[in-house]
Amino acid sequence: MEQKDYLLREIEKIGVIINAIRKLIFGGNGNLTVTLENHVENAKGMLLNELDFDFDAFLLLSEKESNEYIANFTGFSVENVELLAECVSEIGFNDKSDNSKKYFEKALQLYNLCNLKSATYSYDRETKISAIKNMLATD
Repeated sequence: MEQKDYLLREIEKIGVIINAIRKLIFGGNGNLTVTLENHVENAKGMLLNELDFDFDAFLLLSEKESNEYIANFTGFSVENVELLAECVSEIGFNDKSDNSKKYFEKALQLYNLCNLKSATYSYDRETKISAIKNMLATD
């Protein structure tokens, strides 16, 4: 029972952190183009400090390596992986530099992981995957 409580706390903790990052990056009323880079750097710091999750290193991993990296974290449920995918893809949609492609590719990897782990089909997830693929096709 104690192990189950620990897992639930870890799942909740990761969800709270990712949602806080999404609010930090996309919830403000400031000029997003000017502050996106600063917010992303703050989000990377939050992930590193709170979860020991190195976002920069994660972006460089292959799909297989990414899946293994995420599997090392207790609490990365399908829902939390999907939240991270949404966050990464939103960064890509708002990043007007050449870096957006790496964010889109990583988001697709994360969504693929969700599809592998989830027994439930998600129309919303598939819509997001299609939007990302369309953005990658236009680059």
